[in-house]
Amino acid sequence: MQLLLIDFPAFKPIAIEIGPFAIRWYALAYISGIVFGWLYARSLLKKERLWGGPAPMSLVQIDDFILWVTLGIILGGRTGYVLFYNLPFFIDHPAAIFRLWEGGMSFHGGFLGCVVAVMWFAYRNKISILSLGDITTAVAPVGLLLGRIANFINGELWGRATDPELPWAMIFPNDPTQLPRHPSQLYEAGMEGILLFTVLAIMIRFGALKRPGMILGAFILIYGLSRIIGEHFREPDVQLGFLWGGLTMGMWLSIPMLIVGLILIVLAVRRGAPKPAGAIR
Repeated sequence: MQLLLIDFPAFKPIAIEIGPFAIRWYALAYISGIVFGWLYARSLLKKERLWGGPAPMSLVQIDDFILWVTLGIILGGRTGYVLFYNLPFFIDHPAAIFRLWEGGMSFHGGFLGCVVAVMWFAYRNKISILSLGDITTAVAPVGLLLGRIANFINGELWGRATDPELPWAMIFPNDPTQLPRHPSQLYEAGMEGILLFTVLAIMIRFGALKRPGMILGAFILIYGLSRIIGEHFREPDVQLGFLWGGLTMGMWLSIPMLIVGLILIVLAVRRGAPKPAGAIR
């Protein structure tokens, strides 16, 4: 029933173009995600009631941290893609590693890059690693949402083939098979972006930031679950296919996140909320 298929919107790959200056959708997603995330982080730091007292870092420090986390996302994301998804190709074509405009970023690599940035910045500025991790992951779903939407606009990372009678099945113009597929980018945008942001925001509302590591652990756990679910609808990378056990690379990289996230949550609960300064006299 081909009549039920939704025509894939004809998006241009370039979002903004002024003369020779052009910004692609993927770059715009990264820029917007970082800017909106920074603004949201600042708003959280201004609300002492969310922290049970003064925030563990200043607005000036979070402003300085933006550069660090941006480098962590880009360097970690690209390194992760090279190592996890296409190492043989990049060994043969090392110069291609630096052609970021051609695509190829790994969330798991970007996340590890952020972990390094958080630990190094927190150490240098003598602030809590867990609290900085909490504020970083609290805003991360904004960037994930925009990134998945950019994937959809670019017609990349499409879903697995599905029944043509699925009302929202799509044929992606860059797909050589031209089969009706799940718009898995939108599924992931909903789970990794909207759902994850909403859950973390509710947790913050009910005092999760008072327990260092709680939001960080919840982010890692829920993202891992969301990614594993989303991978069931997403077509595996052609150069990798399905790996051992019929799992994809994204699934395998997400399984350790479930364990780490759960451990951080348990430790945060056992640790309890820090007592406000001056509470004991």
